[in-house]
Amino acid sequence: MEDPSVPDLARRESDGRGLMRRREDDIAILAIRVRSCPPGPGPHGRAANPAAPGTLPSTVRHVIQRWLDEEQQRTWRAWLTVAELLPRVLDAQLQRDAGLSHAAYVVLAMLSEAPGRSRRMSDLARRANQSQSRLSHTVARLEERGWVRRQRSAEDGRGNVAVLTDAGWDVVRSVAPGHVDAVRAALFDPLTDEQARALGDALEAVLDRLDPDRSLRVEHGADVG
Repeated sequence: MEDPSVPDLARRESDGRGLMRRREDDIAILAIRVRSCPPGPGPHGRAANPAAPGTLPSTVRHVIQRWLDEEQQRTWRAWLTVAELLPRVLDAQLQRDAGLSHAAYVVLAMLSEAPGRSRRMSDLARRANQSQSRLSHTVARLEERGWVRRQRSAEDGRGNVAVLTDAGWDVVRSVAPGHVDAVRAALFDPLTDEQARALGDALEAVLDRLDPDRSLRVEHGADVG
């Protein structure tokens, strides 16, 4: 389901292009102004050496170097668009097949992979990439449908755990094949094997920059106690 609070992508892209054009115009004006100014006196009253013909003053070069180049812009804008459109595609498939949002499906999937089909709410929030508040609302809706229940931790009696019910397990088993097909069709089918490997390597490199000590990510197949 499309979130009405998310600004329209086309409007944002238009605003972004307008901002970039204004920045480029400002840089061009700055370059013209600096080039047109006669050299001022040097420290001993002599005229300072003008910039070499065809070169930009260092201030202008520094400003220009701050912006993304054309290739970086292309990659960045493509990433922003994919990050917005891919969840829509997955949401549409899950809404159609089970009346379920992608965020709710991830919660069910994370529970289905856990020993005993249960996880502490704090662990589940991390794995589902949701805040504690958002996860609480998501789990409450799943409880209403009888797919999840919350209970006190049997290990220490502190905190709550979310448990996938038998009905919830049935939902995961019935919906998962269609979800996998949707992920493959949207993300991997357009790529060659080489491109898919390159994409994986690139995303891992970005993750290593964002999470150098690997404290924020959950490794595939790992369980957090």
